[in-house]
Amino acid sequence: MRIQGGGSDTQLNQTGKKQAESLALRLKAEPIQAIYSSPLQRALDTAQAVARYHQAEVEIEPALKEIDAAELEGVPIDQIGSHFSQLLTKGEENSSFFERYGGESLTQVRQRSWSIIQRLVNQHPDEVIVVVSHYFVLLTIICSVLNLPLSQLGRLRVVPGSISTIVFDEGIMRLVLLNDSCHLTNI
Repeated sequence: MRIQGGGSDTQLNQTGKKQAESLALRLKAEPIQAIYSSPLQRALDTAQAVARYHQAEVEIEPALKEIDAAELEGVPIDQIGSHFSQLLTKGEENSSFFERYGGESLTQVRQRSWSIIQRLVNQHPDEVIVVVSHYFVLLTIICSVLNLPLSQLGRLRVVPGSISTIVFDEGIMRLVLLNDSCHLTNI
């Protein structure tokens, strides 16, 4: 496995394409009014798979792009060793991990991603929207919803093609589904 941050604009491989289609079929009956995606091709292809079953155009939102990994872009995770697992287990204490290599901190990712989520919620009150993004972006959003410090980020996981559902109801945020990947079991 390699680090795929905001500078890796990779295509979905065959497994990724199957995951995107399974996700799209899982969401087919949902009353989705809007779909937002990171500009990175792997997210955009996933969002477009979902959009095929809905009357919604995919809107690209640059703030949903994955963390900027800078010099670590494309580096095999095993070459980084324990430093990467420390990022996942120490969160805020080590939130500047990528920043040390010219990239973003987790705090910066949280600020930009949470800002766009708040704007989208205000723009689409009482509507079902889909946001397609990436690992660190999604986990910082979930930490924001749960009011968790980034030091707890490593306690959460999301896998590619999974669904996490957040409900915003009269100012109250609830995480009602986390990392649901049941639709991916036959892939």
